[in-house]
Amino acid sequence: MIRKTTSLARRDGIIFILSAPSGTGKTTLIKALRELCPKIRLSISYTTRRRRKGEVHGRDYYFVKPATFVGMKAQGEFAEWARVHDFFYATPRGPLEQCVRRGEDILLDIDVQGATKIKRKYPAAASIFLIPPSWRELQRRLARRGTDGKDTIRRRLANARDEIREIIKYDYFVVNRDVKASVELLKSIFEAERAKTSRVKEWRIEPLD
Repeated sequence: MIRKTTSLARRDGIIFILSAPSGTGKTTLIKALRELCPKIRLSISYTTRRRRKGEVHGRDYYFVKPATFVGMKAQGEFAEWARVHDFFYATPRGPLEQCVRRGEDILLDIDVQGATKIKRKYPAAASIFLIPPSWRELQRRLARRGTDGKDTIRRRLANARDEIREIIKYDYFVVNRDVKASVELLKSIFEAERAKTSRVKEWRIEPLD
């Protein structure tokens, strides 16, 4: 009698990068995605900007003073850092590399500057760029947030044009017209990356009882 077998594989954790212009709906998608994929870790960035209403230290960001940020950067505690909209943002190195070693996938919510640096240091990272369905819709979303003045919105729209020009450097793109459809597409990208044979470090065959 021939016994059925199944192939099992061991791999490092995958670094997923998600970038998007401000107001594209990235935060909403990440929350919905993590409900579908609860095992994926979310990297919490450090920033020198002030907390917005409803944000929680250690959940949304680690909010630190500029002097603290500079000290951590000097100690090599960041995998990448960048200045965006007059503030500094950074990805902590320790949790990122721990996840990779343990075989746990981790999602980085970072801008195009940070994405470029992460891909340079970790070439196996999978990068995804999220774009709005139209400029008019992006402007409407920024205004609806109620957190920025007109000058800030104009600056964010100008920055969005520069950021979108970097889309060709990414592995995937998602147009966020509908939250449910966008989340399903992101989930499909994650599953496809996890199934790549090029990521497998060790194959083994085990019998099925």
